[in-house]
Amino acid sequence: MDRTNIMPLSPSEVEVAAKPTRRRYTADYKHRILREADTCTRPGELGALLRREGLYSSNLTVWRKQRERGEIEGLSQKKRGPLPKEKNPLAAKVATLERENRRLRARSERAEGLVELQKKVSEILGIELKHNEEKD
Repeated sequence: MDRTNIMPLSPSEVEVAAKPTRRRYTADYKHRILREADTCTRPGELGALLRREGLYSSNLTVWRKQRERGEIEGLSQKKRGPLPKEKNPLAAKVATLERENRRLRARSERAEGLVELQKKVSEILGIELKHNEEKD
C-alpha cells in the first residue's frame, strides 16, 4: 500500500464535541411527524421517516401517548424546575406589622432605659420622685 497519497486529518476533523446537546422538539414538529407517521402504510416507510429525522421509534410511542392524553398538554413543552409558590395575600401586611412591632419595642426599651436613668440620678442627687401607681 502506497502511503504517499494519504492526507493527514486536521484537528477539527478529529475532535469530538465535549458534551452533546439535548434535542428539544416543538409541538408543531411533533404534530407534523405524527401526521407523517400515520400516513406511512407500506413496509419500510416508517423506518425511512425515522432515519430521515434522526428519531427513535420510542419518540413516536411517547408522542402518541401524549397526543391521546390531550393535544395541548401532552405536546407542548413543559417548563422544568420547581413550581412557583403562590404569594400569601397577608404576607405584606404581616411584614409591615412586624416592622412596626420591632420599632415600637425599641422605642419602649429606650423609654424604660431613660426612666431607670432618671431613678438613679434622683437617688444620687437625693431627689424624691413621685410614684405613679400603674394599673395592671
